[in-house]
Amino acid sequence: MDLFVKILSRHSTLAFGAATLAIAASTPAQSDTLRDALVSAYNTNPTLAGARADLRATDEEVPINIAAGTPTLNATATHIEFVQQSANQFTAPDRNLGVNGQLNVPIYSGGAVRNGIRAAEERIEAGRATLRGTESSIFSQTVAAYMDVLRTEALARLAQNQVEVLEVNLEATSDRFEIGDLTRTDVAQSQSRLAVAQGDLQTALANLISARETYLQLVGKDAFQLEAPPPLPNLPETVGLAVVTALENNPDLVAAEERAEAAGYDTKIAGAGRLPTLSGFANVDYSDFFGSLGGPISQDFRQSETTANIGLQLTIPIFQGGLTAARQRQAGARETSALEQVVATKRSVIQQTRAAYANFEASRAVIESSKVAVESAEVSLEGVRAENSIGNRTILDVLNAEQELVQAKAQLVTARRNAYVAGFTLLAAMGRAEARDLNLDTGGPLYDPVVNADRVRNKLWDWDRDPKATPKSTSTVDKPAADAMIGPPLIIED
Repeated sequence: MDLFVKILSRHSTLAFGAATLAIAASTPAQSDTLRDALVSAYNTNPTLAGARADLRATDEEVPINIAAGTPTLNATATHIEFVQQSANQFTAPDRNLGVNGQLNVPIYSGGAVRNGIRAAEERIEAGRATLRGTESSIFSQTVAAYMDVLRTEALARLAQNQVEVLEVNLEATSDRFEIGDLTRTDVAQSQSRLAVAQGDLQTALANLISARETYLQLVGKDAFQLEAPPPLPNLPETVGLAVVTALENNPDLVAAEERAEAAGYDTKIAGAGRLPTLSGFANVDYSDFFGSLGGPISQDFRQSETTANIGLQLTIPIFQGGLTAARQRQAGARETSALEQVVATKRSVIQQTRAAYANFEASRAVIESSKVAVESAEVSLEGVRAENSIGNRTILDVLNAEQELVQAKAQLVTARRNAYVAGFTLLAAMGRAEARDLNLDTGGPLYDPVVNADRVRNKLWDWDRDPKATPKSTSTVDKPAADAMIGPPLIIED
């Protein structure tokens, strides 16, 4: 039996069969499902963990911009030793300790702070969409890796079976040659096909190891005894519906639109440089001359003093050499670039969605034609063998018929893999291939990017800090190298 089950639903789901799936008796009790693989990738993949950390860094842009509009308080202490005094200075001190406290309160900054906060908030939204895109990309790679393991194992099993068939065929051919029923040419043809099949088997086993290593890289655990994947939900009826959904939900497009919004606020920030700014201030100064002020008449002077002042400071830019205008033009050009990127991303999303839909439809058509090819090749091989037994067909005819059957089965296995991967790729392009869409919360609570943004937004304490940075993902250093062991086949009842 083939490794993969058929695709049944044309419109609503893509499944590897609606039939009962049974595992051979020798199969280990423990096996992994596609959900297990996706949960493991979601929780342990370093690329995804790094994307979450990048978003947390972006979250800090809001408190950074808020800080620009909050009061600041500074203290400065200065100790001075006057080692050489003027000959005409009779009351100058020998030393002085000065302590200054300064409070500055921004009142109006031309809108730079307000627009800076808005730009940061838009970039957080863009970062969240980018994280969604990274998550979707990792899941797409994981699904492809999962299906590649199933496909390469099926192809390796086909290659292994073909070697066994050709070994029996060579033995039978040699026996018939010994009794004079066949020629040396027939034996040589059988030997040649067996040698080619043995080489194909080695290539298939190497491909299986490579597929398992890719799976380990993405998922963080070994790939052996993978179960058939579940149906893919919510596949679109038409390519038009797929494109409409993608333009509404695709995370890359959402990120591009949010970055364009942020760039618009950046243009306003640059223009604020030509507007007045107003701030309030308060200063407190304390000086202590340590009894050295006044020299010989120091008793006539106070040796310490405190002064304070408050006020408002209005700064009106009059001429800056065109600096503000240049910055605003620069920001405007970057805003234009961001808007063009939105258009480019829309084009890309449309292309990806249509291509994925076309690949999905093509793969389903290939499946149907490959099923016919397999059935026909099986009938043809049976007939050629029967005709060969009565001398109406040559050994070469039998070998060719066997090869055609193997090729048809391999094409069917590959088409089923391609259909599933194309279907998931289509969902990813539509923005429907993320953890929230795949119900992965059974593996633990899903990562909520809003939690960290809310946590840091109003933190004003300068000494507040997070724990020391450590990686959250898992390493595969201690994992053994993948092998080419071929497990028992999945038994499918159609």
